[in-house]
Amino acid sequence: MMLEGQDCRKSFGELEVLRGVSLGMEKGDVVTIIGPSGSGKTTLLRCINFLETADAGEMVLDGKRYDMHRTSRREQVAFRRRTGFVFQSYNLFRNKTALQNVTEGLVVARGMNRREAEARARQALDRVGLLERADAYPHQLSGGQQQRVGIARAIATEPEIVLFDEPTSALDPELVGEVLSVMRDLARDGMTMLVVTHEMSFARQVSTRTIFMDGGVIVEQGAPEQLFTAPREERTRQFLKLLQ
Repeated sequence: MMLEGQDCRKSFGELEVLRGVSLGMEKGDVVTIIGPSGSGKTTLLRCINFLETADAGEMVLDGKRYDMHRTSRREQVAFRRRTGFVFQSYNLFRNKTALQNVTEGLVVARGMNRREAEARARQALDRVGLLERADAYPHQLSGGQQQRVGIARAIATEPEIVLFDEPTSALDPELVGEVLSVMRDLARDGMTMLVVTHEMSFARQVSTRTIFMDGGVIVEQGAPEQLFTAPREERTRQFLKLLQ
């Protein structure tokens, strides 16, 4: 397994949000996580990337083991150097251009010289179809364009895996398609992706595997065609029925 998480647990006070979640991915997989609000999907993603500290669990990335509760700051930074993260709400610097937003992490976090970083950033912006808007500030971009800048920032570091936290949830419906199109292209190019999403058509058409979560556990997982057409679990059937 390229990425393997084992027995991830997380509570906020008395609320147990993750109750022993385990998952694994191979290189080139596109794994989508679906489920109702409050099922623990986003918390799982944030724990995987150490944006939240899990109460328990272990993660393995290409043979390197990480205790999800007791990682050092250095270990967390080392892990994030190998991953990219796309947030729901873009998280762009408002006072920086699209190019500067992508370049900044390469210079500050990776120690890359600015000329090399800008060249890499332009390549990433071109890959998401925004090279011509490199000098635009976030307020000059649509929500879909801002999210594509967020994707460019994530892929500019050439990560081994990219984590997407409901990347279209903050977008107006007419802007969703442009972001999903970029993600389809990345998947087609072989990028390893773990995607929390409520876009069922994307999950069904692009995933190599779909995970259905509810109540802090994985209820069911499998090939998307099987899960969406013949789910084994009654709770999965109920959830999918509500979406029709």
